[in-house]
Amino acid sequence: MFGLPEKTELNKQLPKKAIYTKFSMNNAQKEKFEADISRIVIVNEISPATVNIAAGKDVSSFYVLLLSLKRTDYDTKTIELITKLIPQKMLLVLEYEGKACLAVWRTKLIRTDWQPLDSISIDISGLDIDAVWDNAIMQIGGITVAKGNTLDEQIAANTEREKLLKEIEILEKKARKESQPKKKYELVQQINYLKKQL
Repeated sequence: MFGLPEKTELNKQLPKKAIYTKFSMNNAQKEKFEADISRIVIVNEISPATVNIAAGKDVSSFYVLLLSLKRTDYDTKTIELITKLIPQKMLLVLEYEGKACLAVWRTKLIRTDWQPLDSISIDISGLDIDAVWDNAIMQIGGITVAKGNTLDEQIAANTEREKLLKEIEILEKKARKESQPKKKYELVQQINYLKKQL
């Protein structure tokens, strides 16, 4: 499944009730969980025993979890909660009615676009599990790490860039609608300042 070796397959269902009990979830969290997720299955384990790649310093193994969703407009906080509660590195496959996207938590939730479930593939490349994990995150986020940056620094830089681009877009819309020349000029100055920061 997902282009991963057969040796990695687990297909172990995680009962939701066990998650509620183990992590002492409150009623609000349970309701969100129930509204978004129909089932959770650990489909693969990537470890030295299953892929014949050495353990890393930080990551010795990680799991691929299939989350069957009840809707596509799920609450991202529910997905984040799963990644924070379960003390394992996890690569998530969010699935809804034959479509899926890959997601992972690394300082923030990073995910791909929706695509047919059978076209989802996870690339395993790297000299150790640390590298495999980082490469999977870069694959999911479409991240290219600039020279001299760590993966976390690059994610932070990309997040900042996205914020600036959104801010510029909002200011450009305001500038187009603005009829007073002085205010329009001020908006253009703000836009130019933000573009320099990019």
